[in-house]
Amino acid sequence: MQYFPDVAAVPAGFGPSVVTIGNFDGVHRGHQQVIAELVRQARDRAVPAVVVTFDPHPATVHRPESAPTLIMGLADRIEALAGLGVDAVLVMHYTAELARTTAEDFVTGVFLDTLGAQAVVVGHDVRWGRDNAGDREEMERLGAVHGFAVTVIEEYQFGVGDPDDPEHPAGGLHERRGSSTWIREALDEGDVRTAATVLGRPHRVRGLVVHGAARGRALGFPTANLDADAVGYIPADGVYAGWLIDERGERWPAAISVGSNPTFEGVSRQVEAHVIDRPAGEEVDVFDLYGQRVAVEFIERLRGMVAYAGVDALIEQMRLDIDATRTLLQDAPTPGHAQRA
Repeated sequence: MQYFPDVAAVPAGFGPSVVTIGNFDGVHRGHQQVIAELVRQARDRAVPAVVVTFDPHPATVHRPESAPTLIMGLADRIEALAGLGVDAVLVMHYTAELARTTAEDFVTGVFLDTLGAQAVVVGHDVRWGRDNAGDREEMERLGAVHGFAVTVIEEYQFGVGDPDDPEHPAGGLHERRGSSTWIREALDEGDVRTAATVLGRPHRVRGLVVHGAARGRALGFPTANLDADAVGYIPADGVYAGWLIDERGERWPAAISVGSNPTFEGVSRQVEAHVIDRPAGEEVDVFDLYGQRVAVEFIERLRGMVAYAGVDALIEQMRLDIDATRTLLQDAPTPGHAQRA
């Protein structure tokens, strides 16, 4: 896939193409509908499928005090788009100056002059241009004026939850349009299962493995600690079953702790993963991971954070957490060198 960090990086004469535009934070199932149609039309026309996106998120420019925490970093967003068959991603550096560009000037300058768009695919709630004046109706008008086809995707709703839950009025299924807001709400509750349903894949946080207080190693449960600048939306405090994925793409089952350990005083909030069930000859030494940028993938929340009356009680609970992690992940692929992120 081609990556263009700005308009100037797009080679002269690029195109024709099929284009879409959006922030695509999370690249969730709603976004995936737009991308699937983008790729389908591009393949039918035998031209590149191009995504135009922004970094940083426009809200950080317009309302920094209330800008949302991103679900995923830019690198993971680009990787996810590539995995859906996108041929090129153009990242526009979002600034106050760019925000002053009119909707029509943006389309003519970027979609037509730079990318040679023959067709444009957008979600029903698309917005762009000065004062967010660009919307689906404006895109359709511009398509008619400038001669490119426009397809608007109506994102679908779907249900998550337990259909047999008698306490829920909808039979346990929560019907809602897939959105980044829904994912953030689920992660704030530690509901990584619902987040994965909306995303279409498990949620990840990526960060540099750094030295911690070594309490886990002293207790017999060494952990890989992510740095404070880890990228991705961190779910609610608690213990989770999931995977640790190293720089080579190796996947290892892990019991993951998020938060400040209340059993010890003065511990700041952090994400740490203890790899379990390491095959003979494929030992994962935490020391080998220091300085690596790894991903932690969340599959299921086991429990919230609890302060235990002493180290022995904490060790016993950690053993129970590892057993629960093993049970939850037993149907997942066996970790090792054959597994890729």
